[in-house]
Amino acid sequence: MAQPLLLDSTWRDQQKFESAEAVYQCKMAGTSGGGSALSSGGDGQFSNRMNTLETENKELKKIVDDMKKMVSKLESRVTALEKGGNSSATGSKPAPAPADDDDEDDFDLFGDDDEEAQAEAEKIKQERIKAYAEKKSKKPVLIAKSSIVLDVKPWDDETDMKELEKCVRTVVMDGLVWGNSKLVPVGYGIKKLQIMCVVEDDKVGTDDLEEAITHFEDYVQSVDVSSFNKI
Repeated sequence: MAQPLLLDSTWRDQQKFESAEAVYQCKMAGTSGGGSALSSGGDGQFSNRMNTLETENKELKKIVDDMKKMVSKLESRVTALEKGGNSSATGSKPAPAPADDDDEDDFDLFGDDDEEAQAEAEKIKQERIKAYAEKKSKKPVLIAKSSIVLDVKPWDDETDMKELEKCVRTVVMDGLVWGNSKLVPVGYGIKKLQIMCVVEDDKVGTDDLEEAITHFEDYVQSVDVSSFNKI
């Protein structure tokens, strides 16, 4: 029973065996019909991969060369700076750094843009400061003023009070405006001159007024502040 079953299995797989025999014969003859297409497809993929690797290799080599140039330029600049520092320390004149336009292009790609931005920002700042100063200058400044009433006392009842008042009003100061006046009895026939004035606090003080009025010593005995009010 086993032999018929074996023969039956061999007969059903006859095509597989024949294909294997054909491949074997082709290999022995040095040719491969079925593998030719496969080999051709594999060679194409391999060639494409090799071309891609060669392109990537060239790009990497270019990048490495550029980096070497940059490192070389950096080393040159560092060396020049070190020589300059040593020359300054010894008192000798430092050698000028070699001009290199490519170096500027490599390391200062955005320098011009930064300078323009800073200049524009500074211009805007100055314009705002100018506008604020103009606005502030147009705003009315509040001047502090005071209303003062002075009591000017004569020496005796024989003092000419009209002449005394005339002398008082001759006192002129920036920020001083004289007002109304009147004579007020003190006693024993003596009258004092009570006179009002308006002063700018930053320019005129009570001490200034007293000193100026008592200067007329032929008429004035003393000066007192009767009232002082802020306006």
